[in-house]
Amino acid sequence: MRRCAQASRRRKMAVLKRTDMGAIAHLEMTSPERLNALSDEMLAALTAECAALMEQRHIRVVILSGTGKAFCAGHDLKEMTAGRQAEDGGKAYFADLFSRCGAVMMALRALPQPVIAQVHGIATAAGCQLVASCDMAVAAHGTRFGVNGVNIGLFCSTPMVALSRNIPRKQAFEMLTTGSFIDCDKAEALGLINRSVPQDDLAAETRALAEVIAAKLGAAVSVGKEAFYAQLEMPLEAAYAYTGDVMVENMLWRDTAEGISAFLEKRPPEWEQ
Repeated sequence: MRRCAQASRRRKMAVLKRTDMGAIAHLEMTSPERLNALSDEMLAALTAECAALMEQRHIRVVILSGTGKAFCAGHDLKEMTAGRQAEDGGKAYFADLFSRCGAVMMALRALPQPVIAQVHGIATAAGCQLVASCDMAVAAHGTRFGVNGVNIGLFCSTPMVALSRNIPRKQAFEMLTTGSFIDCDKAEALGLINRSVPQDDLAAETRALAEVIAAKLGAAVSVGKEAFYAQLEMPLEAAYAYTGDVMVENMLWRDTAEGISAFLEKRPPEWEQ
């Protein structure tokens, strides 16, 4: 029984590798033969890592990438097809699958650490949703993005949630209804990614961005991330009232006082957090 449990843990880790580099955690999807599809196993692994990162405040930034030819090709269609064999035609399995996938996307948003997608190859359907659910994204030249489920008769309704919160609605609707890909230049112009870089520079450029953020006061970035998304959902007056309260609390921190003093005295801050 114990050997079976150990084998199960090894299989779960096989699709997602974590490497910590100081205050930066790098999550690497390692299922290249399936184009890093969001299989049941991958979703479970991402869920577990997000839960762990919630409690690990020494980690200040998270990088999410994929191995092989693609960042992520979306849901595992073979698993979805197998799910149809149930007596209900797969209804319960599909409801659970899309719920688990949505929970992963929301978990990335809920993390106290900024999450940077390091994207290459293709990011399609739920893979594009994954990029849109990260706080930032750096892509290699030549990367293509699409929510192309409509091409096989399945409208990308859940990927639409994250996509339509990243890019203008008419552009999102065109992608969803045509199933067409967009390139890096279009993705950057629309705001789906922050920038694109040569493939050979992708890892270094993403790491450099992560290091800039990791050098900031972690608690300030964490409270800022939470406030950033919360205020977006509020009317203007409520957003100012809410963020004003957040700034008041932030100003009362010892480390914020130290940061201001260090700036005025032209020296590096000595933060405790």
